Amino acid sequence: MKASPEAQRRLLELADADAELSRLEHRRRTLPETQERERLQARDAELRDEVAALEAEESDLGREQSKAEADVEQVRTRIGRDQQLLDAGQVSSPRELENLQSEITSLLRRQSDLEEVVLDVMERLEGVQQRRAARGTERASLTDELADATTRRDAALADIAEQAGKAGDQRSRVASEMPADLLTLYDRLREQHGGVGAAALRRGQCQGCHLSLNTVEMNRIRAAPPDEVLRCEECRRILVRTEESGL
Repeated sequence: MKASPEAQRRLLELADADAELSRLEHRRRTLPETQERERLQARDAELRDEVAALEAEESDLGREQSKAEADVEQVRTRIGRDQQLLDAGQVSSPRELENLQSEITSLLRRQSDLEEVVLDVMERLEGVQQRRAARGTERASLTDELADATTRRDAALADIAEQAGKAGDQRSRVASEMPADLLTLYDRLREQHGGVGAAALRRGQCQGCHLSLNTVEMNRIRAAPPDEVLRCEECRRILVRTEESGL
């Protein structure tokens, strides 16, 4: 393929624009602000699930507490009724009196046991409520952090978009001035070689693969006409001769 030395050198401008676009795209995909948002969103989802589970547990414990308190109240009522019988002297039979006193003693033990149950449930309920409140506080803090990360991410994306727009405009201008066959070859090689379709020859080294050319290859390049489009023997990219080529 033939192309003027000027057109070949302009391939380096095209390659620079493409490299800048690739760099910006990589930056866009790997923005720390985006990763931070994902981390915060993941933690918020965890907290949301934890809060839901704690609310369910709190509800269960609330019902358990109500039942335990109702059981205590029922026993207290029974004790009060029996105690009234004793205090009123309505039980005259020694055996009935003994049975009533024994029942009161048994009920008092039952009341004590049930009160322990109530206290245990209340302690567990308090612990759940404290954990739920802590998760809620953390979620509120995460909301602020997420908003800040979103603002910073959007600003970074806007900056990337602005730079990409400039690089894209530059690429379009250069591409519009390139010979069609040279541009087609460049674009094909760019797709094959990770976004770099042309590289400068500087001081005997291809800047695409960064390998130094041997003497035979350098002599071949020196003998080539200025308008001949050369390819690197190692990476097969278009090799652009410059004043720094060392020819």
